[in-house]
Amino acid sequence: MFLCMRTTVDIDDKLLALAKKYAVDKKTTLKAVIESALRKTLLESSQPDRPFHLTWERFKGKRVPGVDISDRDSLYEKMEGRV
Repeated sequence: MFLCMRTTVDIDDKLLALAKKYAVDKKTTLKAVIESALRKTLLESSQPDRPFHLTWERFKGKRVPGVDISDRDSLYEKMEGRV
């Protein structure tokens, strides 16, 4: 069982006219057009178009003498030029 709630919404006159024309053209109701648009906007937009894929890039580098990469603080100090 679906619950329906009445509400009042201010809609731009031109947009409402387009929605009404669309409803007539599709032989449906204005309510169905609005509900469909809300569903599409609210439900489908929460789904990403495609899954996120992270591509790793590799760079050739060299070790800097005196830096222990397992010690975060000393690494930051070296990177910021404090050592």
